[in-house]
Amino acid sequence: MASMASQRTVTLRSTDPAAGEVVAAAGLKPRFDAIRAEQEVPAEFPDDVLAEADTVATQPLSRPERDESELPFLTIDPPGSMDLDQAMHLSRDGDGYRVRYAIAHLESFVAPGGAIDAEARRRGQTIYAPDERTPLHPPTLSEGAASLLPDQVRPAYLWDIRLDARGEHTAAEVYPALVRSVDRLEYTAVQEAVDAGTDDERLVLLKEIGEKRIALEQERGGASLPMPDQEVEEVDGGFRLHLRPLVPAEDWNAQISLLTGMVAGGMMLEARVGILRTMPDPERSAVDQLRRIARALGVEWAEGTDHGTFLRSLDGTDPKHLALIHESTVLFRGAGYTAFDGSVPEVVEQSAIGAPYAHVTAPLRRLVDRFGLALCVAVSAGEEVPQWVREALPVLPDLMEASDRTAGAVERATTDAVEAATLADRVGQEFPAVVVDAPDGKDDGDDLEIQLVDPPVMAKAKGAANLGAEVTVRLTDVDLAQGKVTFEVV
Repeated sequence: MASMASQRTVTLRSTDPAAGEVVAAAGLKPRFDAIRAEQEVPAEFPDDVLAEADTVATQPLSRPERDESELPFLTIDPPGSMDLDQAMHLSRDGDGYRVRYAIAHLESFVAPGGAIDAEARRRGQTIYAPDERTPLHPPTLSEGAASLLPDQVRPAYLWDIRLDARGEHTAAEVYPALVRSVDRLEYTAVQEAVDAGTDDERLVLLKEIGEKRIALEQERGGASLPMPDQEVEEVDGGFRLHLRPLVPAEDWNAQISLLTGMVAGGMMLEARVGILRTMPDPERSAVDQLRRIARALGVEWAEGTDHGTFLRSLDGTDPKHLALIHESTVLFRGAGYTAFDGSVPEVVEQSAIGAPYAHVTAPLRRLVDRFGLALCVAVSAGEEVPQWVREALPVLPDLMEASDRTAGAVERATTDAVEAATLADRVGQEFPAVVVDAPDGKDDGDDLEIQLVDPPVMAKAKGAANLGAEVTVRLTDVDLAQGKVTFEVV
């Protein structure tokens, strides 16, 4: 993807218990509940919200007039996902391509100013923890009537985007339509099929378009970190930590979403009204500092090579490269939402993508997308932007910032809890690790940031060592209540 890879991720899919050490759920679930309570994550939906959801699930507020349900759409999601926001249909168009991307149509179910709308604004986004998700919308909708589940006719916002032979978009429109998904695929299955030389044109096109969009992203100066996700997975009777590198199929799929967000951002700027996901270019001093660190580690960074190209060359399995990847997170600061109406803001680009960009592809899980989608449909049709959208624009950045903080806090705290539980009975043992943060000026005894090899734990360590060094550390303390582990360099 064209953004900084997430360092920590929580998932709910089942996995092979033999793939890593499993921590019993009994002691962790109360801690997860406490974390949700500390962060004021809503436990249940109010009765009026559930009642409204039950009503609109069987009696939608509207139904798109256009019927595109004969097109064989497919979804690609993690295993077990039920809140399916997106479905795609890819085809050739002369020497170029046609991307039709269907997004769940919440306008059919959520009335502006209604109970569901008010509760969604309070929540902001779906909150993920290892044991459960706290959804943005009642599951009756998000995992039922509004979800693009297979073999169901569903209302959708249908993006129809034309690409040339290089993958550059040449024309686009978006409109409400009825769609049907005929296949529900998972990333691993898609990757395995492509690697085996599948003749499934849908997957051949996903790879072809995805790779061309990645090449264009590189030309734009987009930047991403090759950082494997630290995941917490739920297994029978417990949870486990592991590092999961992204498979190419995930990046190809992400490129379709990024393409759509870029088209949406362009529409908003042309109409001079909208809400963009923005991030300023990194400070020159930060890039220069990273160059100095690379030089000190002996990692080549050729003159004239921009930071995005350099980051793509790093290998997360190399200790020195891993340290540089962690040091590079300073280049990806300042992301936020920028709303505007009447005049174009000073910063319009998401620098990691290298283009203006808007969130419009995950309305079941993220509040802001519902408003961006309704806005783009109006702009595409040459109509006035709905008043309920315009009125929400000034408050959406703060609502999303607050929910982002909550989601991040829950993710960090629950992962810390699993790390602590994984190591609880191993105090005094030694582990191989890599130093991923050792800022200049630290004295002996100050904290280093380390990445354990196995289990894949990020932690602090007392002692002195160089950035990128492979070291041995001893576990000196585990605080289960705080989810904190402490190491020392041996």
